[in-house]
Amino acid sequence: MKNHKSLFLALLCLISSSCFIFSCKNNDPEISTATEESIPLALKVEVSTANPQTIALGKMLFWDPILSGNKDVACATCHHPANGYADNLDLSIGLGGVGLGANRHFLNPRTGVFVKRNSQTILNTAFNGMDVNGNYDPLNAPMFWDSRVKSLENQSVEPIKTLEEMRGAKFTEINALDSVVARLKNIPEYQLLFKNAFGGTQAITASNMSIAIATFERTLTANNSPFDRYKRGEKTAMNALEIQGMNAFQTVGCAGCHRGSMFSDYQLHVLSVPDNAKLAQSDAGANGTYGFRTASLRNLKATAPYMHSGVFSTLDDILRFYGNIAGGNSQNPNVNIRQVDAKIRNVRIQNNQAALIAFINTLSDDNFDKTVPATVPSKLNPGGNIK
Repeated sequence: MKNHKSLFLALLCLISSSCFIFSCKNNDPEISTATEESIPLALKVEVSTANPQTIALGKMLFWDPILSGNKDVACATCHHPANGYADNLDLSIGLGGVGLGANRHFLNPRTGVFVKRNSQTILNTAFNGMDVNGNYDPLNAPMFWDSRVKSLENQSVEPIKTLEEMRGAKFTEINALDSVVARLKNIPEYQLLFKNAFGGTQAITASNMSIAIATFERTLTANNSPFDRYKRGEKTAMNALEIQGMNAFQTVGCAGCHRGSMFSDYQLHVLSVPDNAKLAQSDAGANGTYGFRTASLRNLKATAPYMHSGVFSTLDDILRFYGNIAGGNSQNPNVNIRQVDAKIRNVRIQNNQAALIAFINTLSDDNFDKTVPATVPSKLNPGGNIK
């Protein structure tokens, strides 16, 4: 997507008129005013006021494999509600894959190319970048494991341009978006959907496509976890072990990076997470530093495996990893222990593992939109080749 100026202006118009689903007020009583050392208040989610026709268009685009070069991969292929809007794979399988979630595999394993990193959930990405006081800027919200892209609008089109995710050999990276737009223009139902959402006779553009997908993605929220209910006053929503874990979360050092209502500082940190053996080269992270963005801890129940390389299958695995770091042992041969962020080296799990896991599980909420469209405008299989 090259026309950043026009996209920015379009976004400003949409934000000023609707505020999408995020609060434009600083005096919202539900937003945390806590310091970074304290447990944040529950996530505040407002009902979307965005144009429902834009949301409807975005949902169709999200599920339609017409956006991929070979017409077999959709956004929903790797971000499916059955898998918490992730895919339950260590490394995603886009182009040339068949099946859903942990059952997905390459049609031809000899030629299949894995996506380079673990697929993160779409749930609550509307709030990426939120700080401990509940403030955030959707136009500058960090996306991807290395924060290389800002905003859901810009994020939404990157997989379309990426060879192993959706593009394939049908398009080049340069012409991928224009090629997809040309396809959409030839589908009468999309002509009507784009016109209803954006008006005018030239509504089918890459910019409008990205806005529609992002607007739909911002409706995918999960904010009624046991932790949320507990912080709203329902004191029976968490048991004694979970409350013990909530307190330990602060004292052992987890909140140094996992803070705020989204349980992430959205900063890059060097952890020395092991590389995935399926990849030929080591993943050096943001700008070759081995730094990766702090993942939110929300909805981890449904989104294993974990970390950018997907090498940890359980929360126990992750806590053991932090224990090894605390013992002075880097877990990646390309990262010296002195390079590991001091916050990470100072985490002390000790005997709190069971309580911490119990608490982290209270951050999951299964009450989110799981609806799958019966059809999409292209008449291809919704979600792509996932049967």
